[in-house]
Amino acid sequence: MSETLDYSRQEMMAIATGREVKDGELAIFGVGLSMLAGYFAQANHAPHLRTMTEGGVYGATPVGGLPWGIECNRISTNATSFTSAIDALGFLVASGRCDVGVIGAAQVDKFGNVNTTGIWDDEIGPHYRPPKIRLPGAGGANDIACGAKRFIIMVTHEPKRFAEKVTYLSSPGYLDGGNARERFGFVGGGPSAIITTLGILRPDPETKEFQLDGWFAFSSVDEIKAHTGWDLKVSPAARMIAEPTATELANLRKVDETGALRKH
Repeated sequence: MSETLDYSRQEMMAIATGREVKDGELAIFGVGLSMLAGYFAQANHAPHLRTMTEGGVYGATPVGGLPWGIECNRISTNATSFTSAIDALGFLVASGRCDVGVIGAAQVDKFGNVNTTGIWDDEIGPHYRPPKIRLPGAGGANDIACGAKRFIIMVTHEPKRFAEKVTYLSSPGYLDGGNARERFGFVGGGPSAIITTLGILRPDPETKEFQLDGWFAFSSVDEIKAHTGWDLKVSPAARMIAEPTATELANLRKVDETGALRKH
């Protein structure tokens, strides 16, 4: 880490994710770290970002700390309009109008498929059976993964979370790779990046298998490969990602006033 700036791995992940979001885009964020990344982008470099939630709140600028969920009153602050999940997910996202979405993952595989439903010892096959560990579920992430022009996955980089193949597909990435999304008729373009607490992975243009694109100052290629459950390839252009600037950290922490997500 920088000798002059103290920041957590979660903060680095949120800043790196926020850097992917562009000014003027129509964006939708999940709750938690993904919302922190999105509203950081708006505060830092994308003042004209058009934001919405899964519940249909459009144009809000949360104050007093991040919302605990999509129904929290903080997410209503300064909102332009209040509609519904049908409008947000069924109209704006499903129609392909949403430029970017940010979602989390409990488990992700080499093609960017996400599992937030449950953990099984092996792939469950054609017949559903109760998981060993039950997770919260996909919520609106499945809609975002299917319909957004691109989406970004945020996930803690641990071996148990990075699988060769997810045991349950809650939100589709590139399925089995290649042009699979086109074959199945998805409107959205798929995941553009997996941003973790160690670095950034991006899909190969042809195979769509995710490979290492960059590592953070406190990490390394070897550490990231050791924490990934498949034989992770390294892009020829892979490099160390720039550390947060003092301005970026200040803007991030202003968004997360309560500091609830700033854990080491």
